[in-house]
Amino acid sequence: MSKQFDVLVIGGGPGGYIAAIRAAQLGFNVACCESNAYADPKGEPRLGGTCLNVGCIPSKALLHTSHLFEESGHSFAEQGICVGTPTIDVARMIGRKEGIVKQLTSGIKGLFKKNKVTLLNGHGAFVGRKESAESEVWQIRVGDVLVEARQIIVATGSKARHLPGVPVDNEIVCDNIGALDLNAVPKRLAVIGAGVIGLEMGSVWRRLGSEVTILEALPEFLSVTDIDVAKEAAKVFAKQGLKIITGIEIGDVKISQKGVSIDYTGRDGSEQKLDADRLIVSIGRIPNTDGLDADKVGLKLTERGQIEVDAQCRTNLPGVWAVGDVVAGPMLAHKAMEEGVMVAEIMAGQSGHCNHETIPWVIYTSPEIAWVGKTEQQLKAEGVAYKAGRIPFAANGRALGMGEPNGFVKMLACATTDRILGVHIIGANASELISEGVVAMEFGAAAEDLARICHAHPTLSEVVHEAALACDKRPLHF
Repeated sequence: MSKQFDVLVIGGGPGGYIAAIRAAQLGFNVACCESNAYADPKGEPRLGGTCLNVGCIPSKALLHTSHLFEESGHSFAEQGICVGTPTIDVARMIGRKEGIVKQLTSGIKGLFKKNKVTLLNGHGAFVGRKESAESEVWQIRVGDVLVEARQIIVATGSKARHLPGVPVDNEIVCDNIGALDLNAVPKRLAVIGAGVIGLEMGSVWRRLGSEVTILEALPEFLSVTDIDVAKEAAKVFAKQGLKIITGIEIGDVKISQKGVSIDYTGRDGSEQKLDADRLIVSIGRIPNTDGLDADKVGLKLTERGQIEVDAQCRTNLPGVWAVGDVVAGPMLAHKAMEEGVMVAEIMAGQSGHCNHETIPWVIYTSPEIAWVGKTEQQLKAEGVAYKAGRIPFAANGRALGMGEPNGFVKMLACATTDRILGVHIIGANASELISEGVVAMEFGAAAEDLARICHAHPTLSEVVHEAALACDKRPLHF
């Protein structure tokens, strides 16, 4: 006897669990299947996907702890706080991180119960499509159970891309999972990949005492960000002691019980070697379609292995949708959530909406980096006439009081219409400040609109206000 639902969501990560909850709120009979146990001591599938279990949430917990550790050893004395030389209890730090993860993943189960979403333990795989008394339904095998549903939402996420020939054991050689669970602070840490994960995890262990070297194949550092932000970040990170080498080509990687030895070719063509006690590989992520049996039903994939969808996340199969990391676009939890809500609302006949042009990006280093919209180099390449306003945090009283003078806010606006085209921030609380830019751009606001809004004083948000004023060359505090 099969189980029958209106909607079956395959995957319980950010895109999946949010889609399931929103669909249930809209009156659908919903189930969500999940099979990944991660590090659950009972071996039970954990909801929350990569983000809650081995990504966004645990990394931010470690970033916060390591930031406090570094502050106590360096910045406290400047403020007259004397605490002596700090030490770190790595096991306790990891335990705190795990407690936060457990609390949030358990919370999703509670939300499922509240919204009457059925949780199915098992991996979802397509079986086929059949006619029922009312309409055609999809048949999905979840473990040993056959599930039938009129609508399917695939939200299977992504997994870490590994270097060919370099096995990941998450002890000596780690991906994002092992990077969060080191049992001690390595004396020398190598990181391959200067993207979000590489910079964040490199920052965590550098603050705690590691000598960190990051190797990046791309010739330019943080080329996805605005060029001024990338330059400022490189300068600040170098001052902090984070060694970043760009334009390299990885050669042989030798692994032993004592550590790793990495041969690489430098930008100038010279042969170099890097020895380290631990290695973190952070060279991107790939969509996870393993075990879906997509080919059995003709679910179309792109050349990059992503599920092909239209602007509203419809696949080529009727009644089958896909959201999050398994489709094109930035691999960000909040993007997956927005797509999940959009799909649920469209299924209910509403005007679901997800504007990929106003999805914010954040790197949680110190200082934080956040941006939305176009970079200056993109506008130049597209031949768009623009004006820019840039204000440093060093001119802001709140930033100085916090001991966070590094960085700036940069706003880009159309030279003719004044409409905001991009907001780029490197500085304290950039992850929170960027939302003002997102709201403004979502509603087509002009720089003058933000310039006319009263911002509380003293706050970091005043730097956003001043950047808007600076687009018209009339800042008041710089």
